[in-house]
Amino acid sequence: MDYFIHLAILIGIYSILGVSLNLVVGYTGLLSVTHAAFYGLGAYVVAILLTAYGWAFWPALLVAIIFTGLVAFLIGLVLSRFAGDYYALGSFGFNIIVFSIFLNWQSVTRGPLGIPGIARPEIFGVSFGDNLMFLGLVVLLALLIYLAAEYIAHSSFGRVLKAIREDEQAIQVFGYRTAYYKLTVFALGAMMAAVAGGLFAVYITFIDPSSFNLMESIFVLAIIILGGLANNKGAVLGAVFLILLPEVLRFVGFPSDVAAQLRQVVYGLLLIVLMVYRPQGLVGEYKL
Repeated sequence: MDYFIHLAILIGIYSILGVSLNLVVGYTGLLSVTHAAFYGLGAYVVAILLTAYGWAFWPALLVAIIFTGLVAFLIGLVLSRFAGDYYALGSFGFNIIVFSIFLNWQSVTRGPLGIPGIARPEIFGVSFGDNLMFLGLVVLLALLIYLAAEYIAHSSFGRVLKAIREDEQAIQVFGYRTAYYKLTVFALGAMMAAVAGGLFAVYITFIDPSSFNLMESIFVLAIIILGGLANNKGAVLGAVFLILLPEVLRFVGFPSDVAAQLRQVVYGLLLIVLMVYRPQGLVGEYKL
């Protein structure tokens, strides 16, 4: 039972990451591969405030959200000077910079040693130390973020984001300051990712830089491309698929000496086949 609860918690956390990145990539058309940096910032701020300063989880999470939003705002100001492939390369560079800070600023982050002993949250005396209780917290926060993303996507703000994705110059003709919209959605996506980071930190009770490298950003990007861009349900479906597929492959009777390698091969082939025959993802409304 604990195994299934663990998978459900991971699905909830990665659903938050997928939904938040979908606002940036799917709805706005900005190819960002820096989401793991914001995920990591949320995790590290929460971990440091809890372990080094004795803060409670909820104010620590609030500070993490605000801090990550400010960092994303500054990064977004730089990225707003780029477009297309250059935007993706710029976000790629920022992910590497943030990862390097996690790895080398040892007086704050403890570098590769990581931060252990991160306490589980509690509210009104109710502890979330039990995994089933913690799953309830993850589901609640994931649902709130999903509803917020749905509201944004179907609001007038969301319609402008879709117009930017389709033809930014055309929407500028009507007087819309597209840089403002892109910067705002970039910061909002980062703040949502910080929530996932905070949840991950207190769930695992230990973090180190390896959880927030460039490959993690690519994994989250794969979630929304596979599930379907510009569709929040697709982001959730992508998280379910990519979290559960490797676990399902564990039960396939591969020879023990090459089982791990064969699982990765099958995993990759399934993704390739899906992208060839369903390039817009499972329920996508847009493709890169």
